[in-house]
Amino acid sequence: MPTEPAPRKPQRLSLRRQLLLWLLLPQLVLWLAAIFVAYTVALRYANIAIDQSLLQSSRALARQVKPLGNGLFIDFPKAAQQILEEEPEDRVYYKVSTPPGQFILGNNNLPPPPRSDKPELNHPYYYDGRFNGSKIRIAALYLSIGTPAMPQTMLVQVAKGIAVRERLAHDILVDTILPLSLLMLLTSVLVWGGVSHGLSPLRKLRRQVENRSALNLAPIEIESAPAEVRALAGAVNTLLEAVTHNIAYQRRFIADAAHQLRTPLAGLKSQTELALNESDAQSLKARLQLVHTSAARTVHMVNQLLTLARAEPDQQNAMPTEPIDLARLVRDIVAEAAPRVLQKGLELACYADVSPQQISGNSTLLREMLLNLIDNATRYAGKGCTIVVRVLAGRSHTTLEVEDDGPGIPEADKDKVFDRFYRGSQGGEGCGLGLPIVREIAHRHGAEVRLRDARPHGLVVSLRFVLEPV
Repeated sequence: MPTEPAPRKPQRLSLRRQLLLWLLLPQLVLWLAAIFVAYTVALRYANIAIDQSLLQSSRALARQVKPLGNGLFIDFPKAAQQILEEEPEDRVYYKVSTPPGQFILGNNNLPPPPRSDKPELNHPYYYDGRFNGSKIRIAALYLSIGTPAMPQTMLVQVAKGIAVRERLAHDILVDTILPLSLLMLLTSVLVWGGVSHGLSPLRKLRRQVENRSALNLAPIEIESAPAEVRALAGAVNTLLEAVTHNIAYQRRFIADAAHQLRTPLAGLKSQTELALNESDAQSLKARLQLVHTSAARTVHMVNQLLTLARAEPDQQNAMPTEPIDLARLVRDIVAEAAPRVLQKGLELACYADVSPQQISGNSTLLREMLLNLIDNATRYAGKGCTIVVRVLAGRSHTTLEVEDDGPGIPEADKDKVFDRFYRGSQGGEGCGLGLPIVREIAHRHGAEVRLRDARPHGLVVSLRFVLEPV
């Protein structure tokens, strides 16, 4: 079967091309708009010049027609008529009539002016028309002639071809396009140079990142760059600092875990070797009991390490959250842990009979967190002590507390107990990961962890969660 071609990746313009596109395209549009405006203005002023010329010609022609008795006296020499009609490209057409249509003089084929019931006398009217297939510009002037007893109106029309107007507009346009084009070219060069210069810090930043080793997490140095590039470099440096911190944290954690696991594994190996050399059944049983205790401690530490790894921030996407009733979850977990606590000689009480306390969280992590708090109290409080788990309802927050009446934690150690593998005392069977796990899971759920002394003695671990809106 023929293989289908791989889909093409969409081509994306570089930042330089996008900037040039957004800067040069508006310039091109403005250049075209400027040409259009220049041509429109040129036509307007050319029309004004032609209209003034036509008005003067129409008034001069009107002076050649004078009323005489019951008729009109026309003083229009043949030489003047030949001068007006001699130039083919700039030829002047004229017509004298007495509306509503009595032709007197000139060319009777000139288009009439726009119809008006009461035209204004001695006021010029300008309009475009066609004569013998060509476009012309016409000036029409209404004049009053005759006597008061017999008033009469005379219409004088003078027209000229628009070739002169178009030539004048073309000349103005050409004289305008050249400096505009040079100005646009100069502006484009300046924009190109400005964009190249403005993006040079980005190129420098790219070279610094491309040319460094994957193990080189030193901060990027761009001191003379613009504020936007400095902000980008600052964000990258912040990320590099966080990566450096995480790598150092992971290395320290791996080193501490290896050190903590080496001791019980070495003890397990020694006890196994001694058990192999024992011939007495009672001594062999005692050795095997020590092997079992060491193996249980190792298993507990490995489980704690796995729980801590699941609580890491980079595992957030792998552990989705959902709405959880904290009070109900606490009641279920305390009921599950009660037999183990009672078996070790401690009392376990639960006060979580409150209204549903809905939070957003991961039930698996929250279960590990509470079990670690109960297990921590069981290991370090001592036999005969009482562990109390309570849920305190609030309006916007809910509080989970685990209290014991054991020896508690000294004030100087309350900050250190959240460090991994730190143990405030050598008593108990803990490995120093219980409270660090609690803090990591609490931070994953946006909760605050606080330690305070119980009265008259003991420790209270308090976690404050944000309630989900109902």
